Amino acid sequence: MSDLEGKSVVITGAGNGIGAAYARAAAAAGAQVIVNDIIPEDAEAMAQLIRRAGGRAVAQPGDIRSPSAAAALIDRCIAEFGAITGLVNNAAISRANTAWEAKADDFRAMLEVNVMGLFHCGQAALKPMMAQGSGSIINITSGAHTGQPTLGCYGATKGAVASLTYAWAGELRESGIRVNAVSPVGMSRMGNNPGLPPAEANAPAVLYLLSDRSHKITGQIVRIHGTRLSLMCHPANRAPVLENEGWTLDSVADAFDDTLAALQLPTNVATYEVSRVETGFGAF
Repeated sequence: MSDLEGKSVVITGAGNGIGAAYARAAAAAGAQVIVNDIIPEDAEAMAQLIRRAGGRAVAQPGDIRSPSAAAALIDRCIAEFGAITGLVNNAAISRANTAWEAKADDFRAMLEVNVMGLFHCGQAALKPMMAQGSGSIINITSGAHTGQPTLGCYGATKGAVASLTYAWAGELRESGIRVNAVSPVGMSRMGNNPGLPPAEANAPAVLYLLSDRSHKITGQIVRIHGTRLSLMCHPANRAPVLENEGWTLDSVADAFDDTLAALQLPTNVATYEVSRVETGFGAF
């Protein structure tokens, strides 16, 4: 039996690029797929391609900026396949520019698709998932959310995606619903650099998170970049946490001079290692 046999999955922005790779791979692994894209012809062409390969797929074009269009995706999945077991929030747009040249309209457009569209789809999927007591939501974020030159506005939207992932996972921890994110690198409509890995290289991480084999994984951001696989760090206070009964400008300055300045992390960090994590449940 295939790992995704019996799964019913909605994938947004799946008419092309990395989203299309997720859709093809999910169908090949046995899932029934709702292919969404804002371009109707792309959604239908991808669904037809999957069907010709022996998979089950239905096109549901729509603009996820509309709550009703987002809800229609979930309703179509249930109507066609009887349930929704997975949602891949992949649809996104990007506009690159420096802080002083970025346009408010571009930023607003990215927020509407990358954050609000994801929110609409996620909220619509959560209702049936909570009723059935299971499901997997995968939000597609980006390494740009760590802060990359000319991608500040786009990265900010993907930082919001990461934050939503952490929060939703915590809220849903006892519900049977897992919420994770994937930070992919590959050829797409947004990234069309011949030096990037093929879109298909990112699919295995998504397939794993859609499958029951990831039943213990939630609240994580999985980074996949060609041959490299890792977890991205959650934002947290960096140890040591200094104590003072009453901080003043001078004592804060002393704290930086003596300790904190040496602990600064550079911007645009690709990788650093965390060897011990302190949580409310102890260290692990």
